[in-house]
Amino acid sequence: MSGNGEAVARRAEARSGESSAFVLSRGVVMLFAVACGAAVANVYFSQPLLVTIGHDLAMSPALVGSVVTLTHVGYGLGLFFLVPLGDMTDRRRLIVAQLLLLVVALAVVAAAHTAAILLAGMAATGLLAVVTQTMVAFAASLAPPAGRGRVVGLVTSGVVIGILLARTASGLMADLAGWRSVYLASASLTALLALVLYRVLPRHSDAPPTTLRYGQLLRSTITLFAREQLLRLRALFGLLVFAAFSTLWSSVALPLSEAPYSLSHSAIGALGLIGVAGALAATVAGRLNDRGLSRRTTGIALALLAASWLPLAFTRSSLWALVAGVILLDLAVQAVHVTNQTLIYALHPDAGSRLIGGYMVFYSIGSATGAIAATALYTVAGWGAVCALGAAFSCLGLVLWAFTRHSSSALAAKVTCCSEA
Repeated sequence: MSGNGEAVARRAEARSGESSAFVLSRGVVMLFAVACGAAVANVYFSQPLLVTIGHDLAMSPALVGSVVTLTHVGYGLGLFFLVPLGDMTDRRRLIVAQLLLLVVALAVVAAAHTAAILLAGMAATGLLAVVTQTMVAFAASLAPPAGRGRVVGLVTSGVVIGILLARTASGLMADLAGWRSVYLASASLTALLALVLYRVLPRHSDAPPTTLRYGQLLRSTITLFAREQLLRLRALFGLLVFAAFSTLWSSVALPLSEAPYSLSHSAIGALGLIGVAGALAATVAGRLNDRGLSRRTTGIALALLAASWLPLAFTRSSLWALVAGVILLDLAVQAVHVTNQTLIYALHPDAGSRLIGGYMVFYSIGSATGAIAATALYTVAGWGAVCALGAAFSCLGLVLWAFTRHSSSALAAKVTCCSEA
């Protein structure tokens, strides 16, 4: 037994030595951010292109609407079935393999000449775009505990920019070279990133792969939620803030396309450029978490999120009010999101992919809930009702924080102590 123990210790030391030799430089962190943004953008490219795609492939309005639905369904399935694989295999190879398969899916979409092929390609694109979350977990595993919040914040800023600029970029490219050019360009960029990441990323992180089988791995994701109170709490925060986020971004085009503004699709898409300010919150929130201020950061961010709906309510009479509300909302959502990811990863670094994948399932539920509720509510009650809905999601999050702030503070402190140890 002692010989076996010494062998295990030597293997652990060798693995640790190999990993510690890799320095997570700012350049590598920015590479993670770019790759994450490029991957997640594929989920949102289609939204301004639906009418054009429908005309090109002679699809009915209902069938065209299923393009977005299938992409998000694929993404949700990938969060549960693919992201946990990062805990049982070499993450570098997993990331590169998923990116290369994503290239194939994007090529299928670009070459599609029937609705069936297009929909299959879109579902596969959503499924494989979850490589974003595998990269977030890998970056977190490579970061030192004292600087993990900063790294997660920087990588998440790439995700934010990818989400917000996807619609703007796809609309402009489609106007210049057709909708297929969007997916051909994305496939080319994804292939290039796969090559660069294969050459740059280390073979191992500090957290050794789990010995669980695939079925056990998926069940353990559910077990983690049952066991970890902080994970459940942060997942609820994620659901509520992204419900509020989606309430705005899924419906804001409706009042802007009507009188008195009657803005074009390109002008509405440019609104995403303003939302990039949320990326600033991602980096600042990460640094605050590294200083042990996660509870305070969450509370302030949730208060700002609730307050953002006041200027947003005046969108019909002032574009400046809309701009102010968008900046406040995006800053708040990203601050909570980075705080959530930093805290839950520290619970069990060896299960980082499962933790982040499971948490992001709640993110998807919140996003879908906000989108469906906001568009339906706008039809029957107008923009004021949409703002009331977004404020309700935001205030629920603030109330949840107020009732759990003492227990969550103790849990976060415990996590911080354990991760530093």
